[in-house]
Amino acid sequence: MIARLKETYRGMRLGTRLALGLGALALVVFAVVGSALTMYMRDYLSRQLDEQLHVAQVAQSKSIAADGTLEGKKYWGWYYAVYDIKDGTPELRTPADSVDLPQDIDDFTRLAADQVDSDTEITRTEQLGDAGLYRLRACEAEPGVILVGAAPLAEVEDTVEQLVTIQVIAFALALAALVVFGRAMLRRGLKPLSDMAHTARGITSHDLTDSARLPVRHDRRDGGPEVEELRTAFNRMLEHIDDAFAVRTAAEQRLRQFVADASHELRTPLMSVRGYADLFQYAAAHSPEERDKHLARLRAEAARMGVLLDDLLTLARLDAADVEAPLRWEETDLVELAQQAGDAFRAGHPDHPLTLTTGPDRVRLRLDPLRVRQVLDNLLTNAAVHTPAGTKVHVEVCVGSGMAEVRVTDSGPGIPVDDQERVFDRFYRVDKARSRDRGGSGLGLAVAHSLLRAHGGTLTLTSAPGATTFTVRLPLDDAPE
Repeated sequence: MIARLKETYRGMRLGTRLALGLGALALVVFAVVGSALTMYMRDYLSRQLDEQLHVAQVAQSKSIAADGTLEGKKYWGWYYAVYDIKDGTPELRTPADSVDLPQDIDDFTRLAADQVDSDTEITRTEQLGDAGLYRLRACEAEPGVILVGAAPLAEVEDTVEQLVTIQVIAFALALAALVVFGRAMLRRGLKPLSDMAHTARGITSHDLTDSARLPVRHDRRDGGPEVEELRTAFNRMLEHIDDAFAVRTAAEQRLRQFVADASHELRTPLMSVRGYADLFQYAAAHSPEERDKHLARLRAEAARMGVLLDDLLTLARLDAADVEAPLRWEETDLVELAQQAGDAFRAGHPDHPLTLTTGPDRVRLRLDPLRVRQVLDNLLTNAAVHTPAGTKVHVEVCVGSGMAEVRVTDSGPGIPVDDQERVFDRFYRVDKARSRDRGGSGLGLAVAHSLLRAHGGTLTLTSAPGATTFTVRLPLDDAPE
């Protein structure tokens, strides 16, 4: 039974449970208040009755002293007994009226005996047989005479019972009203929580596979500061989920695009290798003079595929830099690296005149010289590949604002504005129609950007017709080990 009640209680809504809890608390408060009020009322009425006994006995004592009788000084329903003290023992004086005494007077006699040895009046509550509960009071009416009076407590008890009845009815009505109206008010106050639950159910019913945004928010602002705080935290949580889904969706899209582009880029050299291998096999059997030419092309395609795989491996290792560090740090002169890259560019691209300007004679940094040299070679090669012959290229090395900078500028036609934000994306080509032999795989700038980010630096682009500048920035502080 108790287990069933617990299960039923757990199945109730929060507003109902709070209302019942509030009702139980109110019931305890009502019980304490009612008990205290009842006890106070009983004590008050008892004191009043004691006062009436005292006043009555003062008048009766005067009547006994003057006339030796209680005539005209009695109250209806009260009992009276007069005792004469002889040798320290109370003896009952014959009453003027038989109704003045109950059938059993033992309680009166004991009280009179106790009064003989007492200096003050004695008051007691006794059950006088079938007569009921009475309040007894003994006093010395005159020397050698003890007066014992008894007043019924029936009216006091009736008054207390009526008070208890009124309290029970009033408290029951108040408790019922408290539970009913309290539940209604609590449900109204907790409605924002129900709205949040409805919003959460909307999330569960929303398809999260096609979109990274959750089209639900809780915008109602009622319910008080606590609910407002919860609403704010709830909406922030949704924003965080949105951001997490956006990052995940973007990563999945990049991964799918990366796999598709990598597969496409690798398929071409693989097909070429397979074709030249077949031609090499045919030439070896039928045309030996063509064998070396096909073998050279086979090696060229294999080398091209090797470069592509190296770039993919570099990007993968940079993406997993928290697992392994693909950089080898050492003290290096950035000016010397730029000069070496310039000399190699002049030798490989004599149709693109290059000038080199250096501010300081030496710029010592902790970096991976092979990777930074790879960045400079990629930028210079990019300037040569995507500009016509005769285009001037300028390299400048300078220091400023705590950063070392290398600017690679060409005077070519520039990069369209729509393409400038995506030139660092993997496999992205500004000219979609450019052949792979001329345009490359679209990984050079992506590799350069990732390598500089691994160094704690940046790679930025500014381009306009006649001036396209890639700016390499590296921190002058020590790089991490």
